[in-house]
Amino acid sequence: MDVLKKPVVVVGSINIDLVSTTERIPAIGETISGKDFQIHPGGKGANQAVAVARLGYPVCMIGRLGKDAFSQHLRSNLERAGVDVAGVMTSEGTSGVAVILVDAKGENSIVITAGANALLTPQDLDTNIEIIRSAGLVLTQLETPRKTVEYLADLCAREGVPLILDPAPARELRPDFLRKVAWFTPNETEADFFIDSLGGRPETDNPAAAARELMERGLQGVILKLGSRGAYIACANGEAHTIASFPVHAVDSTAAGDAFNGAFATGLMLGKSPIESAQFASAAAAISVTRAGAQPSMPGMEEVEGLLNQP
Repeated sequence: MDVLKKPVVVVGSINIDLVSTTERIPAIGETISGKDFQIHPGGKGANQAVAVARLGYPVCMIGRLGKDAFSQHLRSNLERAGVDVAGVMTSEGTSGVAVILVDAKGENSIVITAGANALLTPQDLDTNIEIIRSAGLVLTQLETPRKTVEYLADLCAREGVPLILDPAPARELRPDFLRKVAWFTPNETEADFFIDSLGGRPETDNPAAAARELMERGLQGVILKLGSRGAYIACANGEAHTIASFPVHAVDSTAAGDAFNGAFATGLMLGKSPIESAQFASAAAAISVTRAGAQPSMPGMEEVEGLLNQP
């Protein structure tokens, strides 16, 4: 690790992804034939850590693996990508598993079994407090226990470390939680869930209004991920901007949001402005959907800069 750079620290899930490609996503009770099957390392936390590492920035992972056939494979994959795994612990039982169906248009349907991810505790964060203190920023999601994520927000607030939350899968959080989040990065469905749960009116077709609703809850910054329509960013200083998407041929949208989050965090740590970081993240996400798999799809710095510099 480059000791001159404060690392991004990712606290979150580590999964094995079992991916079946089909012509279309089956209806309930329907059996259809798959076209291809692959096994990839995944988990939103691990995906985002690999996204940062592939961009050449120092990153540490805090999470849990099980004692099963997938554990060493998942740990070794993180190490090969350049992720510091000193904070990755081991639990009895299975590692996290995601069963993913991908259709001919690149859209997906996912079932996640938490496994060891459900065993990540606040005590684990205390054990790894020096890693958190070393961070330039912390990136987390909601695939680990809610009490652990909420405790992480308390730790980051106490230690003065900015926290980026990718609120997926959406779930209710402690009322004061959002005031401790530097950047909140939901997709449209997640944004509507949180606005509704906080007593507001969901604004499905109005990203600017949705961002305002969320900012009023004490957030310092919001990025709404809008899929093929790009993203919308609202900053604490009142600045807001629509980030255009990049036209690409989508093969698999799995982990596009993770590519975005990892690249956004990297952009901030490289000294880019929030809007520049969101544009950088949009390019990374666009590249990621052009190839199959979660972590295998994460782009390198040259690829992202190449897309950004296209006329």
